[in-house]
Amino acid sequence: MINTILHENTLAGNAIVGQSGGPTAAINATLAGVIRGVLDEQRADGRIPHLYGMRNGVDGLLREDIIELDSVFAPDADGNYTALDTLTLTPAAALGSCRRKLPAPGAADEAEVMDKLFSILEKYNIRYFFYIGGNDSMDTVAKVSAYAEKIGYPIRVVGVPKTIDNDLVGTDHTPGFGSAAKYIAVTMQEILRDTAVYTVPAVTIVEIMGRDAGWLTASSALGRLISGQAPDLVYLPERPFSHEEFFEDVRAALDRHPNVVVAVSEGLQCADGSYVGEGTQSGAVDVFGHRYLAGTAKALELAVKDKFGCKVRSVELNLPQRCAAHLVSAQDIEESLEVGRCAVVAALSGVTREMMTIRRVSDAPYNFEVGHEDIRKIANMTRAVPDEFINGRGNNVTDECLAYLLPLIRGERYPAFDRGLPVHWIF
Repeated sequence: MINTILHENTLAGNAIVGQSGGPTAAINATLAGVIRGVLDEQRADGRIPHLYGMRNGVDGLLREDIIELDSVFAPDADGNYTALDTLTLTPAAALGSCRRKLPAPGAADEAEVMDKLFSILEKYNIRYFFYIGGNDSMDTVAKVSAYAEKIGYPIRVVGVPKTIDNDLVGTDHTPGFGSAAKYIAVTMQEILRDTAVYTVPAVTIVEIMGRDAGWLTASSALGRLISGQAPDLVYLPERPFSHEEFFEDVRAALDRHPNVVVAVSEGLQCADGSYVGEGTQSGAVDVFGHRYLAGTAKALELAVKDKFGCKVRSVELNLPQRCAAHLVSAQDIEESLEVGRCAVVAALSGVTREMMTIRRVSDAPYNFEVGHEDIRKIANMTRAVPDEFINGRGNNVTDECLAYLLPLIRGERYPAFDRGLPVHWIF
């Protein structure tokens, strides 16, 4: 149901868009979709005269650091959207990002911060607010929406999802995830080829992003459906980690063949709630209270070396898994563009305080449609890998899980190259 609180469908005024949270290979495709949606509306109706971009999300908005986007990305004399096409296949967040946590309702500084934010929105006659991001960014959408309603400011606020973690509720999957999953699946296939050339017993432990949800780590096993080759063991944060069971699993794998490959999520926790990599971490947290995680594979490397005395190495995929735009999923880019464009269409129709969603219509052939859900049902919640996607032992994923993932990594889109390097959009 379309949410039309405070607004009529004829609301006119400028729009603003921001990016927040961790970058991805597809977040700029979503931004390009929003821009294209506004450009289409300007030609059709003109209710949105200008589209502005926040530099560094709400941090930049509060500094009044904004730029006009529609003039920059307008079609050329021949009607081509060359600049927009370049932006679409540029990795990371072209507008810049932030991890700003807005004050909670009723907090001592709420009025000061939010009144400043809304005074800037009013100065630029902003009536459409699009925020592209993950779980914490949807918290921002919820707070901006709630404060607008509280003070009676006419504006439509729409969350536009992105996160490689695929952990937003209310949507089948999130833009950005498919490309990260593709990079991880391909990289794991290459690691498997590399480690298979020797006969000396060895264990390779690959650490993959994922604090609370193991979707990315699950993607490391996709080769099982294609080549029959996948990591021997896959551990997700959805199941408590046991060092004793891990040693048993590694021993069994070494008995089968000399080159064992293990995929682990960075957020693995033991039954007592301690992180597996805790001894290698700083203990620092961000403004949302999330610990900075790393070192899980290194901790397990040291444990395996001490237990078995064999050759062992750890590999942390780290930042490349977020923004590998040279290996994006064509399906992911298509959906990211469409989600951004549909956010504008939805807002113009009266939708506010909602997040855009993707619904899987069919698997064979794969098809999807874009919808939207109340942001209050989504913000600050986590969508975990379901139990039926994890095997009974908790050391691998099921074929059902891989069948869910496979359509999301299909197809390739390559940026333009100049003398061997990809061409990216830079403001």
